[in-house]
Amino acid sequence: MLNIVSILVGLVALVLAIPAFLPFLGWAYWLVVPIALVGLGIGALSSHNSGRNLNIFVIVVGIVRLIIGGGII
Repeated sequence: MLNIVSILVGLVALVLAIPAFLPFLGWAYWLVVPIALVGLGIGALSSHNSGRNLNIFVIVVGIVRLIIGGGII
């Protein structure tokens, strides 16, 4: 059950991350990364790995995008 919740949280973060990948919307990753961190925490409590892995992917993409954009752009 926790894995399904983690996947749902990860999908919400991923949907929010798609438009944030456009130029001048990179600041939205400051919202996406904490949402994915919550999903990662929920996925860590689960016995399955798919939800956790999805959230790790979203977090890594978000952090890399923030580093490339200088944290704002």
